Amino acid sequence: MEKRIVCFGEIMMRLNPEGYLRFTQAARFEASYAGGEANVAVSLANYGMDASYVTKLPDNDLGRAARNTLRQFGVDTRDVVWGGPRLGIYFVEKGASQRASKVIYDRAGSSIALAKRTDFDWDKILDGASWFHFTGITPALGGENPAICLDALEACKAKGITVSCDLNYRGKLWTREQAGETMAKLVPFVDVCIANEADAADVFGIRAAGTDVDSGKLNKDGYVSVARQLQERFGCRHVAITLRTSLSATRNLWAGMLWDGKDACFSPEYDITIVDRVGGGDSFGGGLIYALANGYGTQDAINYAVAASCLKHSIEHDFNMMSVAEVKALAAGNASGRVQR
Repeated sequence: MEKRIVCFGEIMMRLNPEGYLRFTQAARFEASYAGGEANVAVSLANYGMDASYVTKLPDNDLGRAARNTLRQFGVDTRDVVWGGPRLGIYFVEKGASQRASKVIYDRAGSSIALAKRTDFDWDKILDGASWFHFTGITPALGGENPAICLDALEACKAKGITVSCDLNYRGKLWTREQAGETMAKLVPFVDVCIANEADAADVFGIRAAGTDVDSGKLNKDGYVSVARQLQERFGCRHVAITLRTSLSATRNLWAGMLWDGKDACFSPEYDITIVDRVGGGDSFGGGLIYALANGYGTQDAINYAVAASCLKHSIEHDFNMMSVAEVKALAAGNASGRVQR
C-alpha cells in the first residue's frame, strides 16, 4: 500500500467579492474553503497521491463543510479532531493591474488556534506515513500550536518520516522576532525547506544580495547563497525558493530554484497573467513534494513544481485543479495555451 503524505494546519472559509470587486463594493461574497497545508493536500490528491489532512474543526455544519470539501478531492480526513468554538475566516479582494490584492483575517480564537497538545496522537496519526508537511502559518497561530508542531516533528524523526516546511511568514499573525525564535526550533527537523524571496529574510535575517522585493528586482544567483545558509544552519537536504517578479498585480514572472546540497537548479521563467494568486505558493509546495516523493532529480523536480504553480495562477480560488499530465506538458514546454480539441 502506498504510504501517506500527512499535512497539518488550519483550513478556513474563504470569502471573496465576485470578480474583481473591492470589499467596499461587495453586496455578495463567494464562499470556499482552503488553507496553506490543505491546498497542498488537495494538489497531492489530484496527482494521485495518498494525501491526509490533520486539523481541528468545530463540530458544526461549517466544520463539516470544510472537511467535506477536502473529501470531495480524495483527501483523507480520518484524523481531523472535532471541537472548539469556530472556523477561521479570511476575506480576499483580488487585485488587478497596479492595485494589489488584499487579505483580511478573521481567525482569532478558531478551533485549531485553541487546540491542545493532547488533541493529537502523532504516533497513531503518522502510522504508515512517509512524508509530513506543515507551514510557518501553523505555529504562528499561537497558543499550544508551536508545541504541537514540535511534537509532530519529534514523532516524524523517530519514525524516519521526511518533513517539508514552507516558511510562509505572515506579518499579520506574528512578529519577525517571534517567527525567528519559534521556527529556529522547528526547522532543524525539516528535510525540505520552501521559501519565497522574502521569507528567509523575514524569519531568519538571511537575504539575497542585489534583491529588492518591493520593486520586483531579483538577483537569482543571490538565492544560491540563501539556500546554502539555510542548509548550513539547519541541515535541510533540499532548499527550494520561489522567484516572483511582480510587474503588476495581474502580471508576474514566475520561476524557482532547488538546492540539493551540491547543485542549484533553476526552472524556466513563466510570464503569467494572474486569475487568482492566492494558493500559488502552496501549489508550488504540492508540486515539489510530488516530484521529490516520486524520485525526480533536482532539475526535473523544480521544473515540475514551478509548472504546477504557474498553472494554479490561472485557476479561481486556492486549490490547484491540475493533473500530472497537464503539469508535465507545461514543464516539457507546451506553454502556448492553444485550445485542446
